[in-house]
Amino acid sequence: MSKSLRNIGIVSGATMVSRVLGLVRDMAIAAVFGTSAWASAFVTAFTLPNLFRRLLGEGALTAALIPTLNDELAARQRAGAFALVNQVASWLTVVTGTIVGLGMLGLAWVARHAGAAESVGGPWERWALGAELAVVLFPYLVFVCMAAALSAALQTLHRFLEPALSPIWLNMAMIGALGGAVMLGWAEAEDGRMNWLCGGVLVGGALQVIVPAAALMREGWRPRFDLSLSGPVRSIGRLMGPTVLGSAIYLINMAVSRLIGLSLNESAAAVLNLASRLMELPIGVFAVAVSTVLFPLISKKAAEGDWAGMTEAYRKGLRLILVINIPAAVGLVVLAEPIVRLLFQRGAFGAEDTAQTVPVLAAFAVGLPFFSFVNVVLRAFYAQKDTATPVRGAIWSFVVNVGLSLALMRPLGTLGLAIATNVAVVVQAVYLQVRLTRGRGELAFAPVWRDVVKIVGAALVMGVVIVAGARGATGILGSGRWQDAAQLVVLVPLGVVSYGALIWWWRVEGRTELVGILQRRFRRGA
Repeated sequence: MSKSLRNIGIVSGATMVSRVLGLVRDMAIAAVFGTSAWASAFVTAFTLPNLFRRLLGEGALTAALIPTLNDELAARQRAGAFALVNQVASWLTVVTGTIVGLGMLGLAWVARHAGAAESVGGPWERWALGAELAVVLFPYLVFVCMAAALSAALQTLHRFLEPALSPIWLNMAMIGALGGAVMLGWAEAEDGRMNWLCGGVLVGGALQVIVPAAALMREGWRPRFDLSLSGPVRSIGRLMGPTVLGSAIYLINMAVSRLIGLSLNESAAAVLNLASRLMELPIGVFAVAVSTVLFPLISKKAAEGDWAGMTEAYRKGLRLILVINIPAAVGLVVLAEPIVRLLFQRGAFGAEDTAQTVPVLAAFAVGLPFFSFVNVVLRAFYAQKDTATPVRGAIWSFVVNVGLSLALMRPLGTLGLAIATNVAVVVQAVYLQVRLTRGRGELAFAPVWRDVVKIVGAALVMGVVIVAGARGATGILGSGRWQDAAQLVVLVPLGVVSYGALIWWWRVEGRTELVGILQRRFRRGA
């Protein structure tokens, strides 16, 4: 397990850098466009290709390709695995190229007809703008699908750094393009700045393919166009079909929320995007890292029939993500206002935008532990090559989200869309764990409950400490951006120390693994 923990440290470290850069990217977009129609149209337009990025990089393709590549490595060594990579990459090029071509034609049609209906009023202008931007952004889909296949191959060879670095290139390209447009005067008008931002997306996508391709070539892979429909390729296709829906439902729900938000008002999609980005920071730092590294181990144990080993890995993964993400959720709830104000309230993003974003962030934060949990429990199903159960859970989640979104959007506005997404995640998490336990009783959640109660108790105490400290600090320092920064610098470490002391005193399992990861991180940084 020590090697797996080391890999988790590597992935979480690289992913931390990526998420921070993603936050900087969103701060820049918020400063330039605020929560205007341009911002909402961009995040909605980027939803579909970004959905594929998140889905394929962390979901369906990885879940289907890694076990199959492991089988090829065992049967035919690296030559067989690399041949399979070429076949998958070739089919991805053909399929995604076709999808992109048809998608661009369809989006252009939507843009033209929505633009013609602008005079009617309502959301038509936002729909036209979103469709126009989507036409430009849609080719990113080809890059991200290819990057996902190459990253999965690297993970099978136990190279986790390059896949974890992949989003960094996207964020750097977008930050550079928007920064150049604003700071260097490449574009003065909003439409010109948006064009540069979209160009940064496409350049970042190209870099996301080039870097893992170079790493895989150093391992001996040589790219070759091969459309053979071998047995492993057909197996991956069969696994991916239902896995797409099962692993992507949270992202699909977010896409639905943004699309509904674009109809609701000018700012809803942008606010949902910023709040979800903040909520996803602890997910990206740890939950995805744990599930990414543990999935090959869980898959291997399941293939060997070592159910005791699989159970041990699964429970350790659950404890590790919950010991981090439960206190992270509490921290985001109690510190939502100073966090949003400090990070985003500048330029075109004003105090009204902060007031809109804070309750949405708090609502998303409540669902954080459940989303992190789903990341791991899905891996347990995919390791057993059970893709049907996740699909059923996804359908329930989707129905709940759409129904509640339509019911809550008018009385609660953007907050109602966030609540609907959260309830849908909770439904999916409960359903999946119940079904997992029925299939294999040894994977029951019951042995983890005692630790969960301790973690929740410690996190709530931490929340009380932070709230008391915040009130005292506000009375002394007052309010403002620098005061917010000073509060966070003091209150976050205070909360971490109080929480850490309690989980150590209460002997929560997983604390030693967490300390080991942090120690390795500090040694590497020293």
